Amino acid sequence: MCQAVQVAASVSTPDVCVLGLGLIGGSLLRAAVAAGRKAWGWNRSASTVDAARAEGFDADTDLSAVLRRAAESEALIVIAVPMPAVDATLAVIAEHAPGCPVTDVVSVKAEMAAAATRHGLRDRFVGGHPMAGTSESGWQAGDVDLFREAVWVVSADDGVDPQIWSQVAQLALDCGSLVVPAESAEHDAAVARISHLPHLLAEALALSGAAGGDLALGLAAGSFRDGTRVASSAPDLVRAMCEGNRDALLSTLDETLEVLNRARADLAKKGTLADLVEPGYQARLRYENRERWTITGIEPGSENWLERMRDAGRRGGVWRP
Repeated sequence: MCQAVQVAASVSTPDVCVLGLGLIGGSLLRAAVAAGRKAWGWNRSASTVDAARAEGFDADTDLSAVLRRAAESEALIVIAVPMPAVDATLAVIAEHAPGCPVTDVVSVKAEMAAAATRHGLRDRFVGGHPMAGTSESGWQAGDVDLFREAVWVVSADDGVDPQIWSQVAQLALDCGSLVVPAESAEHDAAVARISHLPHLLAEALALSGAAGGDLALGLAAGSFRDGTRVASSAPDLVRAMCEGNRDALLSTLDETLEVLNRARADLAKKGTLADLVEPGYQARLRYENRERWTITGIEPGSENWLERMRDAGRRGGVWRP
């Protein structure tokens, strides 16, 4: 499909309004301010807002007031709340700031786009997902450098506004990230493999270690520690993330269970794990030796730009204006 529209001469840098000041939202507020952007945030918890203010950041617990301020300045609104709170948040945005550009940092993109459509905000919405985080949560865990050199997916879905897409991409770049364009369903399938499944495997490994009692846990060293790191993430956040991507995660989980079942059968019948360990080793090397390249010759709004962006993202390209 041809996507030929007017190409913006330059990328605008609107003010930034961050809704949710946990690890990701709090880090984003810090990074946006450090990059010279005018930014403020909202959180429902008064203690979180007090902590942000104590560090000199502009924050409030009054969501309606924060959004009216965003509407007045045509700020870029960033949704940084857990998936179960997204619909309620979008409803308030639709009431108080329907004309603002909107993005998000939620780990599921297809459902985010569907939610924006339900609330009449699809034309103003471009999804985003910084691939960064730690096992900690909350404002106090935030880090101004959390996104530096991290991949930040910017959704390249049919019909997105090229100017808003550029604004979202520029925010990611200002935070120090590498922008990767991707279609929402493709993103969800990918993160099911490299983000959501690792959480499930970490939980299962932690349970296995604990089932071995104090001796097993007392002997645990680097491989157990590294393999279970994300199992220390807040359970409600892990559930919101994984359950929000249920269909893609189920498919990936089935595939992985089949791999493990084949390995078990080989070990039981043949006494070997070669068909798991050796390909796994090669797969890890492929990850370690991956290369990024800069997407050139594609401007948001140019002819067929979305199809070209998606193709480049699939092949490891990162976008810079």
